Amino acid sequence: MHEQGVTAMPSMLYLVKQLELAVRARLDEVVRSSGITALQYTALTVLERHDGLSAAQLARDSFVTAQSMADMVRALESRGLIRRERNTGNRRELLIRLTPEGRALLAAVSEPVSELESRMTSTMTPARTADFRQSLITAWQSLT
Repeated sequence: MHEQGVTAMPSMLYLVKQLELAVRARLDEVVRSSGITALQYTALTVLERHDGLSAAQLARDSFVTAQSMADMVRALESRGLIRRERNTGNRRELLIRLTPEGRALLAAVSEPVSELESRMTSTMTPARTADFRQSLITAWQSLT
Protein backbone atom coordinates (compact mmCIF):
# COMPACT_ATOMS: atom_id res chain seq x y z
CA MET A 1 0.00 0.00 0.00
CA HIS A 2 1.35 3.43 -0.97
CA GLU A 3 0.95 6.50 1.11
CA GLN A 4 -0.73 9.31 -0.74
CA GLY A 5 1.82 11.77 -2.09
CA VAL A 6 4.74 9.32 -1.80
CA THR A 7 6.20 8.37 -5.15
CA ALA A 8 8.03 5.09 -5.48
CA MET A 9 11.46 5.26 -7.11
CA PRO A 10 11.45 3.85 -10.64
CA SER A 11 13.17 0.49 -10.99
CA MET A 12 16.72 0.42 -12.29
CA LEU A 13 15.55 -1.68 -15.24
CA TYR A 14 13.11 1.07 -16.16
CA LEU A 15 15.81 3.73 -15.83
CA VAL A 16 18.25 1.74 -17.99
CA LYS A 17 15.58 1.38 -20.69
CA GLN A 18 14.79 5.11 -20.53
CA LEU A 19 18.49 5.90 -20.89
CA GLU A 20 18.80 3.50 -23.83
CA LEU A 21 15.84 5.10 -25.61
CA ALA A 22 17.19 8.61 -25.03
CA VAL A 23 20.68 7.65 -26.21
CA ARG A 24 19.33 5.94 -29.32
CA ALA A 25 17.15 8.92 -30.25
CA ARG A 26 20.03 11.38 -29.81
CA LEU A 27 22.46 9.07 -31.58
CA ASP A 28 20.06 8.79 -34.52
CA GLU A 29 20.07 12.60 -34.72
CA VAL A 30 23.89 12.72 -34.62
CA VAL A 31 24.51 10.11 -37.34
CA ARG A 32 21.54 10.90 -39.60
CA SER A 33 23.55 13.45 -41.63
CA SER A 34 25.97 10.63 -42.52
CA GLY A 35 23.09 8.59 -43.91
CA ILE A 36 23.09 5.86 -41.28
CA THR A 37 20.97 4.92 -38.30
CA ALA A 38 22.00 4.43 -34.69
CA LEU A 39 21.76 0.65 -35.18
CA GLN A 40 24.00 0.80 -38.25
CA TYR A 41 26.43 3.00 -36.33
CA THR A 42 26.51 0.40 -33.55
CA ALA A 43 27.29 -2.38 -36.03
CA LEU A 44 30.07 -0.33 -37.62
CA THR A 45 31.63 0.40 -34.21
CA VAL A 46 31.49 -3.31 -33.35
CA LEU A 47 33.43 -4.02 -36.56
CA GLU A 48 35.85 -1.22 -35.73
CA ARG A 49 36.72 -3.05 -32.50
CA HIS A 50 36.42 -6.64 -33.84
CA ASP A 51 36.79 -6.72 -37.62
CA GLY A 52 36.01 -9.91 -39.48
CA LEU A 53 32.89 -11.18 -37.70
CA SER A 54 30.23 -13.52 -39.02
CA ALA A 55 26.79 -12.02 -39.52
CA ALA A 56 25.51 -14.02 -36.55
CA GLN A 57 28.22 -12.70 -34.23
CA LEU A 58 27.78 -9.15 -35.50
CA ALA A 59 24.03 -9.42 -34.86
CA ARG A 60 24.63 -10.61 -31.28
CA ASP A 61 27.21 -7.92 -30.57
CA SER A 62 25.00 -5.22 -32.16
CA PHE A 63 21.84 -6.26 -30.26
CA VAL A 64 19.73 -7.05 -33.34
CA THR A 65 18.14 -10.18 -34.78
CA ALA A 66 19.84 -12.21 -37.50
CA GLN A 67 17.16 -11.08 -39.99
CA SER A 68 17.67 -7.42 -39.11
CA MET A 69 21.41 -7.89 -39.47
CA ALA A 70 21.00 -9.50 -42.90
CA ASP A 71 19.09 -6.41 -44.07
CA MET A 72 21.63 -4.10 -42.41
CA VAL A 73 24.60 -5.90 -43.99
CA ARG A 74 23.06 -5.52 -47.45
CA ALA A 75 22.45 -1.80 -46.85
CA LEU A 76 25.93 -1.14 -45.44
CA GLU A 77 27.58 -3.19 -48.17
CA SER A 78 25.69 -1.35 -50.91
CA ARG A 79 27.04 1.93 -49.45
CA GLY A 80 30.58 0.53 -49.50
CA LEU A 81 30.95 0.78 -45.71
CA ILE A 82 31.55 -2.95 -45.22
CA ARG A 83 32.57 -5.91 -47.35
CA ARG A 84 32.03 -9.64 -47.03
CA GLU A 85 34.75 -12.15 -47.70
CA ARG A 86 35.16 -15.90 -47.33
CA ASN A 87 36.63 -17.18 -44.08
CA THR A 88 39.86 -18.95 -45.03
CA GLY A 89 39.32 -21.37 -42.13
CA ASN A 90 35.71 -22.16 -43.08
CA ARG A 91 34.95 -21.54 -46.75
CA ARG A 92 31.19 -21.68 -46.13
CA GLU A 93 31.32 -18.71 -43.76
CA LEU A 94 31.40 -15.08 -44.83
CA LEU A 95 33.19 -12.60 -42.60
CA ILE A 96 32.18 -8.96 -42.49
CA ARG A 97 34.91 -6.35 -42.58
CA LEU A 98 34.89 -2.59 -42.28
CA THR A 99 36.07 -0.81 -45.45
CA PRO A 100 38.19 2.35 -45.54
CA GLU A 101 34.94 4.21 -46.36
CA GLY A 102 33.34 2.75 -43.24
CA ARG A 103 36.31 3.83 -41.13
CA ALA A 104 36.13 7.32 -42.65
CA LEU A 105 32.43 7.58 -41.79
CA LEU A 106 33.13 6.57 -38.19
CA ALA A 107 35.92 9.14 -38.00
CA ALA A 108 33.56 11.80 -39.36
CA VAL A 109 30.96 11.20 -36.64
CA SER A 110 33.38 10.52 -33.79
CA GLU A 111 33.41 14.10 -32.53
CA PRO A 112 29.62 14.57 -32.40
CA VAL A 113 29.24 11.12 -30.81
CA SER A 114 31.84 12.06 -28.16
CA GLU A 115 29.97 15.31 -27.56
CA LEU A 116 26.77 13.31 -27.03
CA GLU A 117 28.50 11.12 -24.45
CA SER A 118 29.95 14.20 -22.76
CA ARG A 119 26.49 15.76 -22.68
CA MET A 120 25.12 12.61 -21.04
CA THR A 121 27.69 12.81 -18.25
CA SER A 122 28.07 16.60 -18.11
CA THR A 123 26.69 16.91 -14.57
CA MET A 124 28.96 14.15 -13.25
CA THR A 125 32.48 14.55 -11.94
CA PRO A 126 35.18 12.62 -13.80
CA ALA A 127 35.31 10.14 -10.90
CA ARG A 128 31.54 9.67 -10.95
CA THR A 129 31.63 9.22 -14.73
CA ALA A 130 34.30 6.52 -14.34
CA ASP A 131 32.21 4.84 -11.62
CA PHE A 132 29.12 5.03 -13.84
CA ARG A 133 31.01 3.41 -16.75
CA GLN A 134 32.32 0.65 -14.48
CA SER A 135 28.87 0.11 -12.96
CA LEU A 136 27.36 -0.31 -16.43
CA ILE A 137 30.08 -2.81 -17.38
CA THR A 138 29.61 -4.76 -14.14
CA ALA A 139 25.82 -4.84 -14.50
CA TRP A 140 26.09 -6.03 -18.11
CA GLN A 141 28.65 -8.72 -17.21
CA SER A 142 26.40 -9.96 -14.42
CA LEU A 143 23.67 -10.71 -16.95
CA THR A 144 25.76 -12.25 -19.71
